[in-house]
Amino acid sequence: MADPTGWRPPSTLPEIAFAGRSNVGKSSLLNRLVGHGKLARVSSTPGRTREVNFFRINDAFVIADLPGYGYARVAKSQRAAWRPLIEGYLERSPTLRGVVLLIDARREPTDDDLAMTGYLAELGAPTLVAITKADKLKPREAAARGVAIARALRIDEEQVVTTSANTGSGRDELAEAIEALLSAEPWRVG
Repeated sequence: MADPTGWRPPSTLPEIAFAGRSNVGKSSLLNRLVGHGKLARVSSTPGRTREVNFFRINDAFVIADLPGYGYARVAKSQRAAWRPLIEGYLERSPTLRGVVLLIDARREPTDDDLAMTGYLAELGAPTLVAITKADKLKPREAAARGVAIARALRIDEEQVVTTSANTGSGRDELAEAIEALLSAEPWRVG
């Protein structure tokens, strides 16, 4: 989906959106999560995802890969166009069951991360936070970062899963949390 009111696949299956800052490891984590190394294109250049990409998983649900925000080395006008695209998707997708927000374990949540968390709370969208790149830290540091990030985002620690696309740690916990979102009643009213 390239613009907020443009074409998108029919919304017949429940959807889980993946959002996060550019260079957070979203494509790598998606590939690890579904066990398919080439589902989402991994690039060495941040900001390559410029549309909402939809992936049907086992004819059971859909993952919506949202464009990254923040760092991307693209024109400001292009980055400005992503906000209405992301918001349009989140506000208009009738089968959206929740959002997985990715945060790099090595970084403090940015103003963009805080704004996204606040926006998702305003929408009432069930949100999980996947702490990525945990393998770059010692195990104790990674656990502590999860707690610190939950506090910084003002969310419950139970909403946080620490992951590594490289080692696969946290993959099963994230999959279980996503399954819980998919089996929950829709959160949208009307």
